[in-house]
Amino acid sequence: MKIAVLGTGMVGQALAGRLAELGHEVTVATRDVAATLARTTPDAMGNPPYAAWAAEHPQVRLATIPDAAAGAELLVNATSGNVSIAALQAAGADNLAGKILIDIANPLDFGNGFPPTLFVKDTDSLGEQIQAAFPQLRVVKALNTLTAPLMVNPKALADGDHSIFVSGNDADAKKIVTGILESFGHTDVIDLGDITTARGTEMLLPLWLRLMGALNTPMFNFKVVR
Repeated sequence: MKIAVLGTGMVGQALAGRLAELGHEVTVATRDVAATLARTTPDAMGNPPYAAWAAEHPQVRLATIPDAAAGAELLVNATSGNVSIAALQAAGADNLAGKILIDIANPLDFGNGFPPTLFVKDTDSLGEQIQAAFPQLRVVKALNTLTAPLMVNPKALADGDHSIFVSGNDADAKKIVTGILESFGHTDVIDLGDITTARGTEMLLPLWLRLMGALNTPMFNFKVVR
């Protein structure tokens, strides 16, 4: 499948690398190709610059957002939540129409430092806002409740015995996304329902962040026992 990953950070790199490893034709999307490749310092999280990662993944192409979206069958939103809608607007409505978007972003607001709050919650979600802004896009919220290494390699923790969730209005889109998640190694993918259920997974983030602080590691996940 031809896949465009929006976002050059840790999450985007993890998803792009794993999807390429599985045989997909992957393009990472950025606003400015030259500027992205020119960065030589680690990002705010201490991750190596994109160029260093790209040198180890020559099969993954880097392109502008509209170019990457135009050639894709499926897109992954791995941008920061506060810029997600702007990034998708940059892709162009015609390049998004009818396509599936795996939305991994969370509506985190770091305006008052750490831990962040949520800039949308309770009666709305970032997933819903994206779906409303791009009604012809088939949005599936997924993978926003665990750290990037576990998104793409669930067996790194408890041999993969933990849960992830999908939310979206399009049943066929959720089926395709679930297939991709299972190809990563996920065995417990729970369909929560339509895109409004993204409120629940996004509102797990305050708990997730405090667990990370208490456990002193991001390498954990939720397991729904039933």
